[in-house]
Amino acid sequence: MLDKRFIRENPQAVKDAVAAKGIDLDVDELLQLDRDNRKLQFEVDEAQARRKSFAKQFAGADAARRAELRAEHEAFDRQLKDLREQLARTGGRLSELMLLVPGIPWSGAPVGADESANVVLRTVGEPPEFDFTPLDHTALAEKRGWAEFARARRVAGERAYALVGDMVMLERAVHSYALDLLRGLDFTPVSVPALVREEPLVGTGMLPKAREEIYAIPADDLYLAGTAEVALVGLHAGEILDVGRLPIRYAGISPCFRREIGSASRDVRGLLRVHQFEKVEQFVLCAADEAESARWHAELLATAERILSDLGLCYEVVECATGDMGVGKFRMNDINTWFPSLGRFRETHSCSTLHDWQARRANLRYRDTDGTVRFAHTLNNTAVATPRLLAALLENFQTADGEVRVPKVLRPYLGGRELI
Repeated sequence: MLDKRFIRENPQAVKDAVAAKGIDLDVDELLQLDRDNRKLQFEVDEAQARRKSFAKQFAGADAARRAELRAEHEAFDRQLKDLREQLARTGGRLSELMLLVPGIPWSGAPVGADESANVVLRTVGEPPEFDFTPLDHTALAEKRGWAEFARARRVAGERAYALVGDMVMLERAVHSYALDLLRGLDFTPVSVPALVREEPLVGTGMLPKAREEIYAIPADDLYLAGTAEVALVGLHAGEILDVGRLPIRYAGISPCFRREIGSASRDVRGLLRVHQFEKVEQFVLCAADEAESARWHAELLATAERILSDLGLCYEVVECATGDMGVGKFRMNDINTWFPSLGRFRETHSCSTLHDWQARRANLRYRDTDGTVRFAHTLNNTAVATPRLLAALLENFQTADGEVRVPKVLRPYLGGRELI
């Protein structure tokens, strides 16, 4: 959500953002509703003030005048009721449109409709070369008894999986390593609920746009979140924090759930695109300063790159196009990791700066040193997400005899084992 005053004063910038991000929003309709809403609010306020004056007139009036005042009061109440109903309709529609207003993308974002317009900034590392025919992660996991796909599908349907034995331990090792790294960078680990109410989904911008991608539990008015970011923003929604608490750095831990409606026929096999996965999320809540946001964006991105480098994986960093970055984002960089079976890179991390777009929706504020209350800035990036990252480890570090070399940083979490 953007500041209404900003929208009034910069309508063309908002229209350009709507076009660049492919949002179905009529900015002129929004501006007209805003004008109508302010006019109606003024009329309601005036009417309420006049209504109060009736009591004073009634107190000093004779019987005949009181009868007249009663009739006038009843007619006035009907008029006020009508004004309030108009204001409620106009304000409701305005609120709906405000939730669709995109964040203004930064000037360095490639303009394009989707990921095909993304630009590769750099590639780090070299894809592995094999002197044997490597297996894809699905075949290798099944060969070693590390995953159950067919049986899991009988339990939970398509895209279901069950990790077994050493694969479970490898997953735990990946998450433990990421948490230890983030703790060393002064991030506070937080295990958050996966079940959330609608409000935090609206606050983060997941709703209303992505409703079809979210699992709903109507009987309890709850949803299954697709990222810890939802709960992390929600933890401080409606609060006014002291500036001395900023920046707040969280390492959010949660199971994540996504319906993958838009990917119905893609990556059905294996661990690349699943309905349920585990993730450690980097999250920062900082002061409303563009330079500080940019610094944190660089740090979150660097941490994700460090994780992949520590794991020994080849990756590329991508500048995401306006149509790929999401409604509220100011800037987004994806990191794509090399998958030998695909012969290409696939996304494993997504680093986003949202400025105050989420904070305005979630009413997440802080009091500055001069006493001014401001909306905070929020940023997030994946630390690790499994099982996709596990698939990359299996494929890149497999040996000719079907074993997998364990990256050095993970060995302390696996009893020093070099191979599994």
